[in-house]
Amino acid sequence: MSGDPSNSKSGKGVTRGGEGNPLPERQPSTSEDIAAFVAKAKAMSPYAAGSKGRLIFALDATMSRQPTWDMACALQADMFREAASLGSLDIRLVYYRGFNECRASTWISDSATLARLMGKIDCRGGNTQIGKVLSEARREAASSGVRAIVFVGDAMEEDVEELCVKAGELGLLKVPVFMFQEGRDGAVEKAFREIARLTGGAWSRFDPGAAAQLRELLRAAAAYAAGGREALLRLSRNDRGAANLLGQMK
Repeated sequence: MSGDPSNSKSGKGVTRGGEGNPLPERQPSTSEDIAAFVAKAKAMSPYAAGSKGRLIFALDATMSRQPTWDMACALQADMFREAASLGSLDIRLVYYRGFNECRASTWISDSATLARLMGKIDCRGGNTQIGKVLSEARREAASSGVRAIVFVGDAMEEDVEELCVKAGELGLLKVPVFMFQEGRDGAVEKAFREIARLTGGAWSRFDPGAAAQLRELLRAAAAYAAGGREALLRLSRNDRGAANLLGQMK
């Protein structure tokens, strides 16, 4: 992403890297498409020695999310620190806000750059666009490899069945989604849990303004992205957030 993302125009897809070219919303894959993606994913070595972990960090940036956005901006450095102890990590920021605006950054390898980028973004009213996030994650997973996805949000205003189809495609690619829910909306919890289950990921709740809870969850996701299940297992011995996520993963 280049420049101030708040100056971009809304589009029907995900705008990447500040290029201003929105992608069309992707339709569910055919069985042949999925088979090709799965074959490619199996050919990859996601935890090969010396390889970088890749994590998509997706956030709801609609109007009610500003306090949590600011908190996530402050806490994202913990993800890089956790990953540094295991190897290395690249993060791709994806967010949606306003009317039909969903954007993705380039891959970022340091905390300061991510913090500067997040600091330029303000939250704006609008509906959720989780489907676009999942479609973008699937595209990136198939083209260049993604080890995990983190989503932080408090609402779900889309067709659950359509989201489940997209989640199932990520599950076939063996890309787990960690769904972190702020608050206690039961319908949101049900949808988030199902997305996590279908991808082989995990769901967890955190209370509004609970920085310590969110920090634990982000660190655990970064550990998995940088070092796989073994890294998450080691962290879970002394970290409740990691233990909670590990207990749900297939």
